[in-house]
Amino acid sequence: MYAVNMRERQQPMKASEWCLFISLYTTQSLGIGFLVVALVAILRSKGGSFEMLSMVYALGLVWPFKFLWASWVDRISFGRLGHYRAWLIFMQTGMILVFASLMLFDVLKDFWWVYGLCSLLALFSATQDIAVDATACRRLSWQDRGIGNGIQISGGLLGDLLGAGVVLVAYSWIGWHSCLIILMMITSISLIQLMFYTESGGDIKHETGWVVLRQIKRLWKSPGGKYWLSILMVYPIGSSLAYSLITPMLVDQGWTLEKIGWSVNVAGSALGVLSALLAGWLIKKVTRRKALVFAALFQLPGVIAIGFLVNGVSDSVSVTIAVGVYFICYNPAATVLATFMMDRVAQESGSPGSEYTMQYSINLFFSMGVISVGTAFVGMIGYVGVLYLALAMTVLAILLVLPYKLVDAPE
Repeated sequence: MYAVNMRERQQPMKASEWCLFISLYTTQSLGIGFLVVALVAILRSKGGSFEMLSMVYALGLVWPFKFLWASWVDRISFGRLGHYRAWLIFMQTGMILVFASLMLFDVLKDFWWVYGLCSLLALFSATQDIAVDATACRRLSWQDRGIGNGIQISGGLLGDLLGAGVVLVAYSWIGWHSCLIILMMITSISLIQLMFYTESGGDIKHETGWVVLRQIKRLWKSPGGKYWLSILMVYPIGSSLAYSLITPMLVDQGWTLEKIGWSVNVAGSALGVLSALLAGWLIKKVTRRKALVFAALFQLPGVIAIGFLVNGVSDSVSVTIAVGVYFICYNPAATVLATFMMDRVAQESGSPGSEYTMQYSINLFFSMGVISVGTAFVGMIGYVGVLYLALAMTVLAILLVLPYKLVDAPE
């Protein structure tokens, strides 16, 4: 089940399908980016307590736990609407309705209503991600998966750029209601595309019962499975530790949230989009193993770039360049990992959504957990200490992938 797939014979992807994937991967992260960055900043500007901010941040944890209901997305179909297409239509509609409903409430005075709706938004976006990943696993051929996952990572960054960056900057000019209208309009693009999309891939013979434990066991026992699990856990740690330093350091240097938004969420994300797309294209040109090793090596200069911030560099140009280098160097690693996860989902799998999501959740647990731990470590060992730890973990990831051998990988 988890052996790397051979080159399946697939119908070529249509331009409309590529556009749909770009749109879906962008809108799924639009809401989460809005929640954990823009909404937090808006709440704080209105005098919201740190307890409120912490609760909003906690909504980001819905995504790592989506493996708990991923098998139900694989299981439940909706007749003529299609299987994953129906889930995508329902989730996009749900996100639009949440944005519309948020217009009825004041962020601070009606916090609990806003928080309840945002909880739904996090749930809808996570479930949409399960469905679009399952569609990609079934639809993308071996040759197209690099580009497909480049689109996945770049779409996530573009959603973050729009939801966290543009909305945060625009808020001071156009206000709460107009920002929500913009989010509704962007999310509606995917819904319109889905109305003209015909799902392909044949019938899905899903697994019965709660399949998560069975899938973890299968992955553990599969050829190279234990090694692959260790890579999923270790590969993102160095870059995640480095990322955890960026915002606290800039705040300590007196940067405003708007200025941080421009440099990190707009400029950094834009460069990350280009980097992920280029990485996706290059994966098609080289062997999978070379891509894995190169991406691990490429994380190192990104972590080193954050060292300039640690050493006190604070002018706008230098900081934007350093953050840009980080985003350029990290996103190929994310693209390669996503491609490998998809390779380990059998084309004929009855649970493509939950098989992919299970691997993604393991990786995301470590990535998000390390960001939290890295912030806590700053108080104990300082920015320099966390940077050295990030460098050490990045080198460990390189050493870990060097001897890794793929199973049934076509050359």
